[in-house]
Amino acid sequence: FDWQPGGGVLWFTDNGRDWLGDDRPPDELNRAPQPGLQFGFPDCFGDSVADPEYGRRACREFTGPAAELAAHVAPLGMRFYDGVQFPEAYWGHVFIAEHGSWNRSEPIGYRISRVRVDGDRVLGYEVFAEGWLRGRWAWGRPVDVQVATDGALLVSDDRAGAIYRITWSPSD
Repeated sequence: FDWQPGGGVLWFTDNGRDWLGDDRPPDELNRAPQPGLQFGFPDCFGDSVADPEYGRRACREFTGPAAELAAHVAPLGMRFYDGVQFPEAYWGHVFIAEHGSWNRSEPIGYRISRVRVDGDRVLGYEVFAEGWLRGRWAWGRPVDVQVATDGALLVSDDRAGAIYRITWSPSD
C-alpha cells in the first residue's frame, strides 16, 4: 500500500483468489478515501466476479477497485512515483511489482507495471519493465518497488535475491 502524494488517500493492491480459471478473477488496485470500506473479500473480486463458493452478497454492495489488473499477476508492492528523475509524465503514477502466477496454464506477471493516475481516476494500466519471465521459466520475481532519494526506482526480487535499480537518462 501507499499514500497518494498531495491527498493522503490510501491505495493498495489485492490478489484475487485461485482456481477460478486462467483469466479470472482479476487482481486489483484499490483506493480507500475513507475508513470502513469493504472491497468484496470473500464474496466478490473485481467489479463483478462473485465467488462461487463463498459469495453470499452481490458485487454491487462493495466498493469496486480503482483498476482491475490482469488475473493472477500477484501484485505485491506498489508505490506512487514521487521522484523527479523520470520524466514528468511518470510523476504521481503507481508502479506495481507483479510477483507472477504460480498455477496458470500460461504464466503472467513477473514484471513491473505502471498505472497512470489522475487524482482519483485510473487512466491506464501497462507494462513498465519486464524480462524476468523467459517462456515458462521465471528467473526472477519482483516483490516490491521503492523510489530512491535520487528518483531511481528500486525493485526487490525474492527469486534472484537481488535489488535492481531502474534509472532514467534523457536521450541525446
